[in-house]
Amino acid sequence: MSGLMGLTWRLLRGGGRRGLLGAALTVIAVAVSTALLLFAVTANFAFQGRADREAWRNPVGATGKAVAIEAVHTDYVRDQTITVVDLAALEPGAPPPPGLARFPAPGEVWFSPGLAELAGRLPADQLAARFPAKVGGTVGDEALVHPGELVAVRGQRPDSRPMTGSDGRIAGTTAPAGAAVPPTKISDFTGEPTGTAAAYQALGLVASVLMVVPLLVFGGAAARLTVARRDQRLAALRLVGATPGQVVTMTVTEAVITAFGGAVLGTVLYGLSIPLITGIEIAGGTWFVSDAWPGVLPVLAALVAVPLLVGLSAVIGLRRVVVSPLGVARRETPPAMRFVRVVALLAILAVVPSLGVGAGAGMIAVVLGLAFLAVNLVGPWVVALIGRITARTARRPARLLAGRRLMDDPRAAWRTVSGVAMTGFVAGFIGFLSPDSGLFGAANATDLHLSVPSSQVAAATTEARERLSSAGILAGVDVRGDGRTRVLTASLQERDTETVDRARTALDGLVPGHAATSAADEERSNRLLGDIGTGTVTVLAVSFLVAIASAGITAASSILDRRQTYALLRLAGTPLEVLNRARRAETLIPLTVMGGGAIAIGVFCALPFAYSVMNLTGVITLLGCVVLGFAGVIGAGAASAPLLRSVTTDPAPRPD
Repeated sequence: MSGLMGLTWRLLRGGGRRGLLGAALTVIAVAVSTALLLFAVTANFAFQGRADREAWRNPVGATGKAVAIEAVHTDYVRDQTITVVDLAALEPGAPPPPGLARFPAPGEVWFSPGLAELAGRLPADQLAARFPAKVGGTVGDEALVHPGELVAVRGQRPDSRPMTGSDGRIAGTTAPAGAAVPPTKISDFTGEPTGTAAAYQALGLVASVLMVVPLLVFGGAAARLTVARRDQRLAALRLVGATPGQVVTMTVTEAVITAFGGAVLGTVLYGLSIPLITGIEIAGGTWFVSDAWPGVLPVLAALVAVPLLVGLSAVIGLRRVVVSPLGVARRETPPAMRFVRVVALLAILAVVPSLGVGAGAGMIAVVLGLAFLAVNLVGPWVVALIGRITARTARRPARLLAGRRLMDDPRAAWRTVSGVAMTGFVAGFIGFLSPDSGLFGAANATDLHLSVPSSQVAAATTEARERLSSAGILAGVDVRGDGRTRVLTASLQERDTETVDRARTALDGLVPGHAATSAADEERSNRLLGDIGTGTVTVLAVSFLVAIASAGITAASSILDRRQTYALLRLAGTPLEVLNRARRAETLIPLTVMGGGAIAIGVFCALPFAYSVMNLTGVITLLGCVVLGFAGVIGAGAASAPLLRSVTTDPAPRPD
C-alpha cells in the first residue's frame, strides 16, 4: 500500500468512535442506494424477460417456407385467464415451441403446471372437459409469462377447423376477447412482443427513472456525509504542505473504500430481498426468481459505478479545500449560490407542456430525469433563501439558530430534506395517474358472448341452446349485431361462478378458435390500469425508503459534523431543548416549502398525461405522502436526539 493510501487508511481508522460512526453512516447510505438501484434497474430486465417469453404466442407470418400454423385465443375460468395455443405441423420434424420437449401431435394437449393443477381440482364440466384430448406433457417455465400462468397448447391437423379459419375469422380485424390471433403460417416461433408487453416496458422505464434519479442523488449525497469533519482534516493537511493532488487522492481513496463496502452490503441486501420482490403481482402474476436477478454483469457494473459516483461527488466537494484551505480551517461561510439554478429548473419545466400522451417513453423518462436533477439543483438555493427569511423574522432563539444554520450551510440542510422532497415529486407525478378502481364500474360477468360468422348464426344458436340445456343450465340465447360477424349472447339465469364456468365449458368449441366471454372478462383482460396502481405503490414505497433513510442518516451526520459547535453552545448555557427545537425547525421549515414545491412540480409534469384519469385516489395518495413524509423526517430527527445529547456532553476538540 502506498504512503498516501496508507495514511488515508490510518486516518479513516483513527478518527475515533464518532469518526467510525460517520464512515458507518456512509456505508449504510450507499448500501440502501445500491440495493434499491439494483431493484429499479432489474425491473426493466424483468419486463423484457416477460416480453421475450410471451413473444412466441404473437406469431409473425412466414416470409419463406412455413413449417407450422399457429392460432391463439383466450379463455377464462374462475376469473382467471387461460391462453390457448393451437398448433399444426406442416411438415415432419417441425421445431417445438418454447417450453415443450417436442411438437404436440394432433389430439394432444400440453398444460402449464398451474392449469394442470386447476384442471385436476375443479369438476370436469367446469374446465377439464374443454380439453378432451390426451395430455402430452407440461409447458415449461421458458414459455410462461409468470409462475402459475394458465396455458394450454393443443396439437391440431393442418386441415382442422381451428387451423383453417373456416369459422369466419378475418385476419387484420380487431378481435374480441377470446380470439387473440387468427391462424397464421409461421417459419419459426420467434414472434414479436405484444402491444401490452411494450406498454409494460414503457411504464417500467418511467418507473425506473422515478426511482433511480433520487437514488443517484442520495448516493452522491452519501459522499458528503460528515463532510465538515473531513474538510477540516484535509484543510489542515493542505496548510502543512499537502499538494492538491495528494488531497484529491486521499479523498477518493477514503470515499471509494467506504462506498465499495456499502455497495457490497447493498448487493447482499438485495439478494436477500428477492423472495419479497418476486411476490409483487403485476400483469396477473408474480415473478420467477430469474426475473428478479439482473445478472452478473449488471451487478458488477453497480459494484464499480456506485463507488465511482461517490468518489466523484467527494472530489467535486473538494473545491474549497483545494483552493482555500485557510477559509475552511477558519470555517468561513461559502459564497452564496447563483440564481442560474432556478433558471435551469424553469427551462426544463417549459418543455413539459409540449409533451402529451403520444410522447415516447424515452422522451418522458429524459424530461423527468432532468426535472429531478433540476429540483435537486435548485433545492440548496431555496434553502438558503428560506434561511435568510427565517433569521430576519425570528422571534425566538431556536428559530434564529435554525435560520443562521440554513444560511451557513444550505447544502447540508437540503441533504436532510431532499429525500422527502424527491418523494413529493414522485407522488405529485404519479398520484393523479393512478386510475380509480371503480373507474369503469362493475362489469356484467354472467352474460356470455360468442362471435359467430353470419353464415352460421342459425346453426350456432340452435346448438348453443341444446348444449346449455344438456348441461342443465337455464339461459336465454339470442343474436345481436349485423355484418359478417354476429354476437351470440347467452344470458344465464343462475349467476354463480360455478354455473358460469359450466356454461363456458358447454359452449367451448361451438365456434373453433373462439371462447365465450363476458364483459367482466374484457375488463380483466386489460390489467394495465389496475397495475398502474400497484406500480404507484411500489415506486412510492421505494421512494419512502430512500427518503426516510436519507433523513435519518443525514440528520445523524449533521450532528457529527457540528458536534463541537453544539457542545460549545451547550457549554455557554444553551438549553438542550432549544438546540433540539432549532434542529427541528432547520428541517421542517425547508421541508414544508420544498416538499410542497416538489409536489407542485410533479403535478405540473403529470398534467399532460392526467387529464383523462384524475380522481380522488390521487388526492388521497398525495395527502398520504405528505403525512408519511413529515412523520418520517420528524421520526428521523427524534431518533438522532440521543446522539445530540452525547456530543454535547464533551466540548473538547477531538484528534480526528
